[in-house]
Amino acid sequence: MRVREKLGISDRRQTQLARLMQLFLVGMVAIGVERGDVGVIVNAGVALAVTYVPALLERDYHIPMDAGLTLWVTTAVFLHAIGSGGLPGVETGLYRQFPWWDHMTHTLSASLVAAVGYTVTRALDVHTDAVKFPPRFMFVFILMFTVAFGVFWEVLEFAIGEVAATTGGDPVLTQFGLSDTLGDIMFNTLGGVVVAVWGAAHLSDVVGAVASRFGRGRAESK
Repeated sequence: MRVREKLGISDRRQTQLARLMQLFLVGMVAIGVERGDVGVIVNAGVALAVTYVPALLERDYHIPMDAGLTLWVTTAVFLHAIGSGGLPGVETGLYRQFPWWDHMTHTLSASLVAAVGYTVTRALDVHTDAVKFPPRFMFVFILMFTVAFGVFWEVLEFAIGEVAATTGGDPVLTQFGLSDTLGDIMFNTLGGVVVAVWGAAHLSDVVGAVASRFGRGRAESK
């Protein structure tokens, strides 16, 4: 099931939106270079690179990534990048100006992590009869996978902040305290719930392609 069937947005329009966000990220990288702001350069640069992952997966691994899935990935990294700073005329990032921005981006980013966990696990289930994952297990696994990755991310943010404080540099990722960390984990869980409930409806084609890749890789290794 394509995203456009739910949102009423054509593939062409979704692709245009994704391209517009990519162009905006290019502009952010340029602004970061002009300002000498390493944080903006890294956040926008990494986000821009991630936006090309769907095309890479489709071209090199023949995994179907329709316009809706591509827009999903692009929107998640785009909102994080602009939240971190680099907008013309804005001295501080949107994360600092709007507390809800952090909740929104964590929910959206966590949904991508959950989608990866769901796709790989479900593909294994489809690929072989040696394992069988009941629906209840899949639901719990997706949540645990998402929460575990979220905890790893929070530890990474803390470590980067400590290194920046020690070296006197600006942190690429910022942590705002214990309440911020717990809030992030809560909204990460929400993103996992969204995929656990509705993932099967939007990721079935991707699951089938990944399952076939498992079979091809096994055949090629013999």
